[in-house]
Amino acid sequence: MYSFMGGGLFCAIVGNILLVVSTATDYWMQYRLSGSFAHQGLWRYCMSGKCYTQTDSIAYWNATRAFMILSAMSCFAGIIAGILSFAHFSAFERFNRSFAAGIMFFISTLFVLLAMAIYTGVTVNFLGKRFGDWRFSWSYILGWVALLMTFFSGIFYMCAYRMHECRRVAGTR
Repeated sequence: MYSFMGGGLFCAIVGNILLVVSTATDYWMQYRLSGSFAHQGLWRYCMSGKCYTQTDSIAYWNATRAFMILSAMSCFAGIIAGILSFAHFSAFERFNRSFAAGIMFFISTLFVLLAMAIYTGVTVNFLGKRFGDWRFSWSYILGWVALLMTFFSGIFYMCAYRMHECRRVAGTR
């Protein structure tokens, strides 16, 4: 049980770091504009070595930003619940912290999946046609890796919950 929780906690911490780095950096997309390379993230775009804040309030950027922030917050809450699941407080006997951590990691996975799907759909259908020479970049890829890490964190914590429940039920017989 503790090995599943340890593996889940490791994946969750790495996933949360990747979520924060992916959300904060400016390399979601790279493209060539007027002969020079440019790149953009969720908060800024950079052209010719100078970066500018994205002041346009475009719905897909706002949705992607919101879902990435919600994903990082729910992953952090899952990490707190995951750390607390190692401790055995008698006040929380009816509340299984490993189950709560697993649910928080699955919620985080759902939020990052929504963010990545929105960004991918709009980029491929709109921006991809606008810029001929473009590609997704490393910040975007970190978002997808974070999705996998939070998903596996949820799997590990649900396995730990099942092992705990099987032992608890077998102990009452």
